[in-house]
Amino acid sequence: MLRSLAITVLAAPFISQATTWEVGPGQTYTMPSQVSTLVSNGDTVNIEAGVYPSDVARWQADDLLIRGVGGLAHLESNGLSWGDKAIWVIQGDRTTVEWIEFSECVVPDHNGAGIRLEGLGLTVQHCWFHHNENGILCGEYHPSTVRIEYSEFGHHGYGDGYTHNLYIGNIDSLIFRYNYSHHALVGHELKSRAWVNVIEYNRFSNEADGEASREIDLPNGGQAYIIGNVVQQGLQGQNSNMVGFGMEGTSNPGPQELYAVNNTLVNEKANGSFFQAPTNVFFKAYGNILAGGGSFMSAWPTNTDTLANLRTTSIASVGFADAANYDYDITASSPAHATAYPAGLATSGYPLVALYEYVHTANGTLRCQHATLDMGAFETCTTSIHERSSQDVNVFPNPATDHIQVSFPTGDIPRTLEVFDPQGRLLRSWPVNGGRIITLDVRDLPSGIMLLRAGGPEGTTTLPFVKQ
Repeated sequence: MLRSLAITVLAAPFISQATTWEVGPGQTYTMPSQVSTLVSNGDTVNIEAGVYPSDVARWQADDLLIRGVGGLAHLESNGLSWGDKAIWVIQGDRTTVEWIEFSECVVPDHNGAGIRLEGLGLTVQHCWFHHNENGILCGEYHPSTVRIEYSEFGHHGYGDGYTHNLYIGNIDSLIFRYNYSHHALVGHELKSRAWVNVIEYNRFSNEADGEASREIDLPNGGQAYIIGNVVQQGLQGQNSNMVGFGMEGTSNPGPQELYAVNNTLVNEKANGSFFQAPTNVFFKAYGNILAGGGSFMSAWPTNTDTLANLRTTSIASVGFADAANYDYDITASSPAHATAYPAGLATSGYPLVALYEYVHTANGTLRCQHATLDMGAFETCTTSIHERSSQDVNVFPNPATDHIQVSFPTGDIPRTLEVFDPQGRLLRSWPVNGGRIITLDVRDLPSGIMLLRAGGPEGTTTLPFVKQ
């Protein structure tokens, strides 16, 4: 069974006559729970920013968009839950939740969550989960992909080691990007049993006073892509091993592969290990910074591929901008500068390249690309070229085989188009003589990750694409 980045695409049914529900003070419905039993498939629920105390709900319709408007809508549960499970129990498929704050859920079995997922597929963006027994909790559901982005998780756990900031069950895929997970109480900052885990551009940290166990725990193996993350363990950490893979057995569908590329890992404890995995796992680690106590790997798997990683017991020697305050940017004087090496593609074809960087708090930005690659989660950019937003510029198809079409907003046409490899080497360039949609022949480009740069009088736009 092929697990080449098995992100499940769930086909949404045709939706007609969808309703938008308004919730908030002065509205017909003043609490989210009042509309939770009224919504139909495809509806939108707009919840005015503010505090909604002691309000819990179950959502059963499919394809819902539930979002805070004008800021965070705070579901301050005051210890209450729906069905002794969570603040929100989501049983519908393909739900999207945005700009919601979940706090203070506890239940008799000490497993209360902000969200308990019992449906297929969930997207969470721009949310804040704190002081529950679990942030998000879900079991085994197929076919299901959970996508979590631009969100913060902190201070979850009953203190028994079985509750975590996030506890994702044996779903198909977890996509976890641009998040900040910190200060789990004894449990893990992220625990996921998903078959495929894409964990990119996040910050995991228990800082000076946090008591979390592992920062990332993937107990059943499968495929994991850990790229561009900041991972920090403080002196109060419960488990000296920072990233665990397959430590409860590699029962997920194979191949069993752990990829770690351009991460910054800092262990303030004197012991432990940065990674832990069984012998039957393929482990590839390129361009990581591993600073502080402990070993690179607790016990090395039989099949490994490691190159251009900076391992030092001295955190100060890396030359971080402000390690005491968890700012792990580097300068040109750092031994991590210009010393990494491109990791290429995973066996699945997934590009092993850090295209973005984490921005605190719970955000991201395009990673600067130039001729030499830095180790760690942050690039020391030496270019003075102004980078424009790429929001309205598109490359299609991506991945590409023969040709790509590059489309631009009206009135923002570039003068040149250039393609670089991940090391910053120019491979092709084309002059642009007008036209909002431009077709480029890329048949002579090598396979792998490419960077398309569009240059004009207002600056440049850099977009990644994959050439098959």
